[in-house]
Amino acid sequence: MIGLASAENTPRPVTLLLILVIIALVSLPFVGVNPYILHLGFLTFLYVSLSSAWNILGGFAGQVSFGYSAFFGLGAYATGILWNAGVNPYLTLPVGALLALAFSLLVGYPCFRLSGPYFAIATIGIGEAMRVIMLNLGDITGGASGLTMPTTGGFSKTPSYLSALLLMIAVLLLVNYIRNSRIGLALLAIKEDQDAAEALGVPTIRYKLLAHGLGAIIVGIAGGLYAQYMFYIEPNNVFGFNLSISLLLMPVIGGLATLWGPVLGAIVFVVIQDTLMASFPHLHLLTYGLLLVVIVLFEPDGLMGLFGRLARFLRSRYAEGQARAPSGEQSL
Repeated sequence: MIGLASAENTPRPVTLLLILVIIALVSLPFVGVNPYILHLGFLTFLYVSLSSAWNILGGFAGQVSFGYSAFFGLGAYATGILWNAGVNPYLTLPVGALLALAFSLLVGYPCFRLSGPYFAIATIGIGEAMRVIMLNLGDITGGASGLTMPTTGGFSKTPSYLSALLLMIAVLLLVNYIRNSRIGLALLAIKEDQDAAEALGVPTIRYKLLAHGLGAIIVGIAGGLYAQYMFYIEPNNVFGFNLSISLLLMPVIGGLATLWGPVLGAIVFVVIQDTLMASFPHLHLLTYGLLLVVIVLFEPDGLMGLFGRLARFLRSRYAEGQARAPSGEQSL
């Protein structure tokens, strides 16, 4: 049976629970729930996909990139431009994915010659350059005024909700496969010591380009779904540096190089954003920053590390109790 974790490592009850959760999520639009719940669901699924995509390169390979907003914006504008030209919006998603993949290979090969902070700085420059270029291509992108999508036929949140859910499931399956494959081992070797990995015969540039390209495809598709859902895009939004920061924050908060860390990070991100944005529009940024500082200082492995530590503590206490039980019974 195919689950969201490998059958060898996941107990059957956990797999069954995941299947029931998926069934429940699929059923939500058809049981008359509040449309706002579907809105939060769409955002959560989208952020989980984005966070997991960044985690492939940033978490497993340890390559901190601030340029993923470029892939998101390319996917969004591919959908926006083609949809306005009369193409079915869902048929535009592969186009956005291919554009994002091509751009990731174009910029990835020279950037991966850099390392550490130099690579991160280069990705910041690429993301910002794309934003400025798109702002100045007013005839194609609408410039600062942006693009408005066709709205004929009404609007239902259900198709976007289900599309984002399907994307999230596919991304988690992909990340789980990578984690348990030679690709994951190669990326982790690069993260630990790139020079040592190269000495052992690991083609580091090739694997980093693969991770970068897979992440770009996912983010490009997510950008297209976002354009379909919002009906409006503009460069400062879909190419914005804030988006690149958010993509980094979510897996760091949840736990890097794990399957469920980006999921937890995305849920925390959506909850904080939904709770604070309406009443305190800028306080959520401060909250993210404080949360990031606390995690980096006290739990570098994120929420998954915290939960793992708690689980080990509970198991040790249970084992101590079991060990004392026989001696207590003998004393009676």
